[in-house]
Formats: sequence, C-alpha cells, structure tokens
Amino acid sequence: MQEALTAEHAGDDLRSRVARLVLAPAFQYAVVGLILLNAVSLGLETSEATMARIGPELELLDDILLWLFTAELGLRIYAFRGRFFRDPWGLFDLVVVGIAWLPGSGPLSVLRALRVLRVLRLISVVPSLRHVVEAMLGALPGMGSIVLLMALIFYVFAVMATKLFGAAMPEQFGSLGGSLFTLFQLMTLDDWANIVKPAMEAVPYALVFFLPFIILSTFVVLNLFIGVIVDSIQTLREERDRGEIVAEEVAKNEERREIHLLVQEVRALREEVAALRTPR
Repeated sequence: MQEALTAEHAGDDLRSRVARLVLAPAFQYAVVGLILLNAVSLGLETSEATMARIGPELELLDDILLWLFTAELGLRIYAFRGRFFRDPWGLFDLVVVGIAWLPGSGPLSVLRALRVLRVLRLISVVPSLRHVVEAMLGALPGMGSIVLLMALIFYVFAVMATKLFGAAMPEQFGSLGGSLFTLFQLMTLDDWANIVKPAMEAVPYALVFFLPFIILSTFVVLNLFIGVIVDSIQTLREERDRGEIVAEEVAKNEERREIHLLVQEVRALREEVAALRTPR
C-alpha cells in the first residue's frame, strides 16, 4: 500500500513538472516558432521549382514537425488529463494535428491539402489571437439580426433591379439570382462603375436606385458588423479585466490572512516565552 501511494505521488509530481514545462513561456515560444516554420515549409511546397530541388527535404521536415506537434499534444494530455478534453482550444489542436495523420493517398489524398490547417494552431497558442476569435464567436448571436436585415435588403433590391433593369441588362439583372450576384458585387464596390453607368444609360433614374443600395449595404450594414465585433471584443476585455481584479483581490485577501495568522503565531510564541521566563 505504501509503495502504491509513493508511486502515485511520484506520478503526480511528474505530471506537475510536465504541466509547468508546457505552460512555460519558452515552451510556448518554441511551439510558435515551429508553427511558423511549418507555415513556411508548406508554402514552399506549392513551388514546383523548389520541390524539384529540395522536395524530399521539405517532406522530411514536415514529418518531423508533425511528430513534434504530436509529442507536444501528448505532453499536454498527460499534464492536464480530462481538463485538456474540456478545453475547446485543446480539441481544436487535437483535430488539426489528427487530420495530418490521415493517409494522403487514395481516396483521402485531398486531405493532404488540409495539412495547412496546422498553421491555424497559431490562434490557439497566441493569447491575443485567441481573444479575437473568442470575441468573434461571442458576436455571432448579435450578427444574426444584421444578417437577416442584409438578406431583406438584398431580396427587396434584387426584385426591384430585375424588374427595372432586366430587359436592358439581362446578363446582370436578367434573373433574381443574377441580380443578387450583381448586387453583391456592388456591395463590395468591385467594378461598380461599369455596372451603374450602363444602367443609367438605359434607365436615366437608375442612380436613385443604386445610390441608396450602396449606402445601405456598404456603409451601414457592413459597419454594423464591425460595430458588433468591436463591442464583443470590448465586453470580453472588460470581463477579463474584472476576472484579473477579482483574482488580485483574492490573492491580497489570502496574503492578509496569512500575515494575520503569522502575527497570531508570533504573539502566541511571545506569550509562551514570557511564561517560561516568569519565575515560579
């Protein structure tokens, strides 16, 4: 029984050391460096000239990096056990690295292109990137109403455009689907002048139609998206700051409590010394 307890204690001590290693800044910087190196190697693999010169070396480097990423995940799983699988970012890393282990030949050869997903691990490793992604995910409920508003605007203007300009510009506005695609192009301001000018030649008051649409879709709705994301980032930052303040207060209270206990022990010790010095 004593040997079992000793072995368990040794295992917990080793797990704690592994956890400190994984959480160490130097270890995190090394992982970031490996991810960036992997990103460069995957980019070089897209060059036929580079592959002709150092193709085998790049493939060997890719295999070595895959083993290193797998070892890093193994250390994290060993250190945190069940907590690793309750962390969404841990599961994200596990899926991204796991995809790279799937066979890259036969019917699954298309999965070889998914190796570049390993570069996305940079999001889970760098805290600032992770906070941005978490803020974007937190903004999704608020984006739903904006997406619905944009869909209504597109549908109403697409129906109007098909009826107004369908006969004069059948390629752009001949059908509802074509009108939706053209309006999306207008929203991005991609070559919008070559769409609006022919429409104005065919229908003189066309600017009255296109100007409100561009203002609504490009300068109002898209800025609403940005506003929701910025508000989510600010909210997440405030929550994180409040959490840090609470943690600091807890640490200070714990420190005060320890000082208070220490003072009481010193006083008790003084009383015992004074009692020993008192002549009987």
